[in-house]
Amino acid sequence: MKRIFIDPAKCDGCKSCTLACMASHQDMTPRRGTLEELRQVLYTLDLTDPTVQSRNRIVSDGKGGYSPLFCRHCDVPDCAGACMSGALQKNLETGLVEYSADKCAACYMCVMSCRYGVPAVTPDRERMIKCDFCQHLEEGPACVRSCPKKAIEVREV
Repeated sequence: MKRIFIDPAKCDGCKSCTLACMASHQDMTPRRGTLEELRQVLYTLDLTDPTVQSRNRIVSDGKGGYSPLFCRHCDVPDCAGACMSGALQKNLETGLVEYSADKCAACYMCVMSCRYGVPAVTPDRERMIKCDFCQHLEEGPACVRSCPKKAIEVREV
């Protein structure tokens, strides 16, 4: 199983990971393509469009440092345990917590129960979003590939 690991000491808060995530999922439709193709999408990314959301975020530690927040795809995910509709499920094969919008009842129990505060409500309040590990991209998560400081990496666990 693969997981995203973060070295907050390397993060300078540039938000390249956030923009890459937004470009990868623009219009709520995961985009396929290479990193170079995603970079081209960045030039047309409408940051005023509320439907263009990131599945990660950067928070300040209050001391001049930053910490990227990503879904940890927990071994025992509180979000999936709280999901009464079955929209969030732990895939034991991949280790990822997967989301099915078709099953989502928009109750947001997942948002309230995640100890890391990762799942977010979409602007239309019809569903939630969370990291999907960019399974739609052949080269892996866009956030990892876009980080100029190499603060984010994928490791086998």
